[in-house]
Amino acid sequence: MNKTKRKIFETSMKLFAEKGYDATSIEEITATVGVAKGTLYYHFSSKEEIFNFLVEEGIKLLQNSVDIKTSKFSNYIDKLKAVILIQIKIVAKYEDLITILLSEFWGKGTRNQMCKDHILEYIKQIENIVVQGIEKGEIKQGNPQAIASEIYGLICSSLVYKIRNNGDINVMELYKEFENTIIEGLKIK
Repeated sequence: MNKTKRKIFETSMKLFAEKGYDATSIEEITATVGVAKGTLYYHFSSKEEIFNFLVEEGIKLLQNSVDIKTSKFSNYIDKLKAVILIQIKIVAKYEDLITILLSEFWGKGTRNQMCKDHILEYIKQIENIVVQGIEKGEIKQGNPQAIASEIYGLICSSLVYKIRNNGDINVMELYKEFENTIIEGLKIK
């Protein structure tokens, strides 16, 4: 991604997170980036395309990070620990992206459905790890869909925690807390 496209991407993400999609205009994006509309339209054909690009790239980042990190472990509890740590790190670094995804998850519009589909696809990725862990006898028997949704919910919890602490988040401290409350409950004793 070239420098101008990255600036449009980052600025749009910040504005969408702060003001919402509908309240953010192309004019505001171009003014904040400091480019002409023609330059923006060279990189993106519409505000909707910018939004779709943000969501798709964000989910890809999350999924690829999980794939890379979990492939290093053979134990499924360790894979889930990796997922939790990645999610906390994503919230710490990309709070605006998470805000956009969560704010657009609800509703029946096209954008809402796209966000919902991507999030559910990501939760399915976690669910697959849970299913395999249960099958291997490394994770307690339970509802894989509920467990995966609970682990995904840590993104929301991490974001609320960060907001309550004025933007400060100690990744390892929060990870240890989630490890004690979530992972310990999934282990077979």
